[in-house]
Amino acid sequence: MIIVDSALKQREAEGNPIRVGIVGTGWMARGIVHQLLTPVRGIRLVAVYNRDGQRARDLLAEAGVEQVADTSSTQALEDAVATGKLAHADDPMHLCEADNIDVLMECTGDPEFGARITLASIEHGKHTVLVNAELDATVGPILKQRAEQAGVVLTNIDGDEPGVAMNLLRFVDTLGYRPVAAGNIKGFIDPYRNPDTQKGFADSVNQGPKMITSFADGTKLSMETCILANAAGFGVAKRGMHGHRCEHVMDLPGYLADETDALLERGIVDYVLGAKPGNGAFVVGYNENPVKQEYMRYFKMGEGPLYVFYTPYHLPQLQSALTIARAALFHDAAVTPVGPPMCDVVAIAKHDLQPGQPLDGIGGFDCYGVLENAEQSQAEHLLPMGLTDGCRVARAIAKDTPLTYADVELPEGRLCDRLRAEQDAHFFQAAAAR
Repeated sequence: MIIVDSALKQREAEGNPIRVGIVGTGWMARGIVHQLLTPVRGIRLVAVYNRDGQRARDLLAEAGVEQVADTSSTQALEDAVATGKLAHADDPMHLCEADNIDVLMECTGDPEFGARITLASIEHGKHTVLVNAELDATVGPILKQRAEQAGVVLTNIDGDEPGVAMNLLRFVDTLGYRPVAAGNIKGFIDPYRNPDTQKGFADSVNQGPKMITSFADGTKLSMETCILANAAGFGVAKRGMHGHRCEHVMDLPGYLADETDALLERGIVDYVLGAKPGNGAFVVGYNENPVKQEYMRYFKMGEGPLYVFYTPYHLPQLQSALTIARAALFHDAAVTPVGPPMCDVVAIAKHDLQPGQPLDGIGGFDCYGVLENAEQSQAEHLLPMGLTDGCRVARAIAKDTPLTYADVELPEGRLCDRLRAEQDAHFFQAAAAR
């Protein structure tokens, strides 16, 4: 972090800030826009796009931008950036194509739309920051392959739980403690929550009911831990994770002690439920050196050999600026798949589903997502939660039953389905016979 800070100061002093474009101006993007327009030293927000253009203009006005250049071509956008004006584009592809944008942030939360933007951004040689867990959890590994081929960074963000956990994991590993578990500190889960039950709270925090539902029903947690698993090379101990309920996250070693051998064989992602400090992420490190254990005991880190390191907050709207800098200045990803998919978020029926019924996707009335090991998901041909929106039920499905590809008809012509098929074929020998 200190190195990033110094490098950004140098870019600012040189008058050569990192130029950032943002696609999508929803709730999280709103916080990021306000942060980047502070401005952050060495970084400049230079262009935005939103499908509802007025919403983007209103956000920029709220953030105090007095001059916005409405642009309708890549050249017009580049000209606006070159003259120091913040550009509002009428086509997201113009941000992907503009030569004077260094980093693109994909903030839509839409797997299909986000896939199109991300691929275009990569193909035009841009480092791409995903503020789109839904996309990353579904096809992140194959997008990472595309980014490597293009010589650019694809990364999820600092400050969201996977980013917090990966920073901790790299820290713990550097200290010489072997990371064996990592995950989220979660306050509440009810898989049957829906947009009606969550509307009141969503209104109170200025967010959409489907987004809040995805938090409450555990789908977003599953996607975040999937992203973390793919970055850490970890699996999951059982479908849906343990989710140990404990008083404090520091109590976790007591729940994991009997699984130490399994953890050493293959690390896991998981979460703790209702545990203090109530927010943030954790990593469990292993070290059996008796002298080191003596010191850790003195510093109130427990008896060992399992030790919990945690961060009691996550602030993606603030910390995402670090992701931009790490990608552009050091070619370093905060969170990115390390190789093949390790886990998958699979769709489970919230209620009995009938043939012919269209599914309403993430945070809806019909399905919730749970974490499963990728090998098992492949073996059972399970339907990824990120692909459910717009699928039509092909046969009756009982409540709490996992959905398979055979249970639904996929919408025609979707890029996210083609990418998922490419991912399965690339990483798994028996490329999911569907």
